[in-house]
Amino acid sequence: MTINWYPGHMHKARKEIKKALPEIDVVIEMLDARLPFSSANPVLGKLASHKPTLKLLSKSDLADPTLTQEWIEYFEQSALTRALPLVTTDPKTLKPIAQTCQQLASQVRESRSVKALVMGIPNVGKSTLINTLAGKKIAKVGNEPAVTRRQQKIQVGDRLQIIDTPGVLWPRIENPESAYRLGASGAIRDTALDYEEVGFWAAEDLLGRYPQALLDRYRLKEKPENAEQLLEAIARKRGGLRSGGVIDYHRACEVLLHDLRGGQLGRLTLETPRDIESMMAKTDDQE
Repeated sequence: MTINWYPGHMHKARKEIKKALPEIDVVIEMLDARLPFSSANPVLGKLASHKPTLKLLSKSDLADPTLTQEWIEYFEQSALTRALPLVTTDPKTLKPIAQTCQQLASQVRESRSVKALVMGIPNVGKSTLINTLAGKKIAKVGNEPAVTRRQQKIQVGDRLQIIDTPGVLWPRIENPESAYRLGASGAIRDTALDYEEVGFWAAEDLLGRYPQALLDRYRLKEKPENAEQLLEAIARKRGGLRSGGVIDYHRACEVLLHDLRGGQLGRLTLETPRDIESMMAKTDDQE
């Protein structure tokens, strides 16, 4: 599956980021802790590859904590990279950000603030992070992707200036696995998706990764053999039967994706560092 979704303001944002980078000391890249590889924008990564980077694994309260630690260790193999898990609405998890940025930008004299550019795809929690760091509502927050539309500068304490940017998706998501994960997590508007296609993918993937979570959530006595059986079981339990006993798969997919996005299935991570090689191979196959 290839998703095309590149509104005009995102093209403008990419140009603004490129223009701002020469004056930036540290790049803060926000990632979804449930999909740290798929939620990293390769376009932004190339633009900022020479800058010290702090990767913030947002929504870590929804992610598998063991796998979050694996991702932190994976990212910190690079000398210019640090990684921190966080919950954007929990100030305690945000405390290390300023100090970590200052450590990454050790060359900056103490007489001025460290300038940090916050980047990330839509709906990863950037606006909530900005508001929590600032201690007041500065950035607009919404459940739909692509709420922030223009660049903002926010002073955090005495030695950190945060420069916020609109969330940016890349023109074409060539990796089919990443496209499905982004769709399942809510990073892409539902109107840009084939809802049932994403729902069937999520059902199959979760059966392989977290079968017990599905059994517990939907009170199933045994593990379904495939995605179709799982979605049929969900439909029967959650009002997804049409007249004549016809299965409403769209309804079942809505239930599953809503539960996945909201954490009702528990703390789940949809990819591990070990998945990167196979995902990159599938990207090559698309070319």
